[in-house]
Amino acid sequence: MKDVPLKDIPLKEGPLDLTRLMAMDGARAARLLHRVREAALAGEPPPVAPRQVIEASWRRMLGIGLDPDRAAYGVLLGPDELERRRRASVLSGAMDTLSGALREIVHSSHQVMVVTDDEGRVLWREGGPAMLRQANGICLEEGAAWSERAMGTNAIGTALAMRRPVQVHAAEHFVHDLHTWTCAASPVHDPRDGRLLGVVDMSGPATGFHPTTLALVSSVARLAESELRQRHGRAVERLRSVAAPILCRLGGRAVAVDPHGWTAAVTGMPPVDRLPLPKTLRAGRLWQPSLGMCTVEPLPGGWLIQVDEERPPSETISRVVLDLSRPRRWSVAVSGAAGGWAQELTPRHAELLYILAVHRTGRSAAELAGDVFGDPTRTVTVRAEMSRVRRHLSGVLAHRPYRFSEEVEVEVVRPADPADLLPHSTAPAVLGARRLPCP
Repeated sequence: MKDVPLKDIPLKEGPLDLTRLMAMDGARAARLLHRVREAALAGEPPPVAPRQVIEASWRRMLGIGLDPDRAAYGVLLGPDELERRRRASVLSGAMDTLSGALREIVHSSHQVMVVTDDEGRVLWREGGPAMLRQANGICLEEGAAWSERAMGTNAIGTALAMRRPVQVHAAEHFVHDLHTWTCAASPVHDPRDGRLLGVVDMSGPATGFHPTTLALVSSVARLAESELRQRHGRAVERLRSVAAPILCRLGGRAVAVDPHGWTAAVTGMPPVDRLPLPKTLRAGRLWQPSLGMCTVEPLPGGWLIQVDEERPPSETISRVVLDLSRPRRWSVAVSGAAGGWAQELTPRHAELLYILAVHRTGRSAAELAGDVFGDPTRTVTVRAEMSRVRRHLSGVLAHRPYRFSEEVEVEVVRPADPADLLPHSTAPAVLGARRLPCP
């Protein structure tokens, strides 16, 4: 590949960005990206630093030993499994929105639109016949795996890994076969519980690269989330119309929730937006973290939860296990005489609970702000997040200062390698813990 004189490259301090790429002609930008990639993968100083998101992904690929010169291929899902995943995907309810928003742009700009599940498996795609044939050549087809582990640095897999929109252009792709392509992808989350559902992606020839594609794809992903949110709102309204007359006849405390715990109607207690529910909920008796022992009965489109007036939750909990051992699925489990309970944690709540588990005597809002953000003045943000955590774990956490209750035994399950502790966290307290040996 022809070398590019550095004097002809508009270099500035800091990592290369897409705006600077657009200032070059396409051939020069492609050559520069190739030089940057080759130097970085060889462990040599590149002529200009790659973008941080790309450099971090390259390091992950080198860490797992992925061959950058391997052919872009993979094993497709069978038709039955592909159809099963489509039916199970919440995104099926937003496909009209996704396709409608991007169809004309995809066809006119010679791109391919792709929608994947949360594992990076392509469930749907759309584009002109010629572009779909080109996409088949790099295995960008229905049923293919496009996680980073499967295909290296790419917009779909890197967006899934980073949980944010990502654009990958030409030689920023780790696998050489993808260097003639450009792609932009944005995650789509379930508005009911924040769960990652998959990504929406636009891919095409690198010659059609434009930095605004990422903003377009991100806007369409938010539009899909809005559609799902409206569908959920209508479902909660239907449940409310059924539950409200029933709750009017009940005494004591009771709440009607949808299958994801969102409140439709309540009586005898202050309303809450949402109650944490186990993944598999059945009629019968249940210990709920913020309410204590409850009786659960099915409703059309949800559940009726009646509170048994027994001891407060704090008297029934004896042990808390904070599991941070898995890369992206952190959880907290509580147990005691009344039973047990577990729920998954957001990255921020995992950080906060880890810090409180380490500091059993407690942390003030200012101390937590310093631990998480490196800025003791960000107490408003910390108090808001702790309010959300305590809403689900009222029998576990105390405040003034924030801490685990003294009578509760707390165990932290850490990853085998300290460097893998909450890997995407930038909290100073977590960064410091990664440098320490496991206890």
